Amino acid sequence: MSSRTPSLTAIGFDADDTLWQNEQFYRLTEQRFLDLLAEHGDREDIARRLNEAERRNLKLYGFGIKGFTLSMVETAIELTEGQIPATAISEILAAGRDMLVHPVETLPHVRETLEQLSGQYRLILITKGDLFDQERKLAASGLGELFNAVEIVSDKNASTYQRIFTRHADGPAHSMMVGNSLKSDIVPAIEAGSWGVYVPHDLTWSFEHVEAPVGAPRFREVPHLGELLSLLSKLD
Repeated sequence: MSSRTPSLTAIGFDADDTLWQNEQFYRLTEQRFLDLLAEHGDREDIARRLNEAERRNLKLYGFGIKGFTLSMVETAIELTEGQIPATAISEILAAGRDMLVHPVETLPHVRETLEQLSGQYRLILITKGDLFDQERKLAASGLGELFNAVEIVSDKNASTYQRIFTRHADGPAHSMMVGNSLKSDIVPAIEAGSWGVYVPHDLTWSFEHVEAPVGAPRFREVPHLGELLSLLSKLD
């Protein structure tokens, strides 16, 4: 990178589907769940009811695999009117455990980008979800030493970024958030006064869909993390 933005001193990175694959394992497990309950209804309807259970349970279980697993169990009980056999419940729990031990698959351009940015900016990992699972994935990724700080939060909103960028950096105005979720990573970071760089992923949970803030002066989009260095060199 030939130059850096003088006012930008910190960059926050989302984890799931920004640094490593995540949503694809939810989709594969959902298909496994639909196969298991195929005789109890239409696949599209079962998927809809599972999604409704997930959204309903967010305030109780939060984001992550454990809440997803409990929502699968709840949906199975509802669909079968309490007649779901214990063997099927056991299979659902096994599917959840498989997700919790799945190898971490780092996305393209991640390591080389972080290595080039490390030392030039304060790098902060900002991710939501289950504490143990996110800590496991970070350790397995081998990327942990590249971050100056790690924040695992229950949700992401403008106050989250205000707090984190004030605690670990020079405030939101001098910070940037990079991630694949417009709803969680980009819009609230911009609302807090930060830059927001959207890195689309092929798979994004419907809960995370909102309109891109295309009119916001601090909104940018890159096709992959390998383009972030070029973007930084062009910012005023």
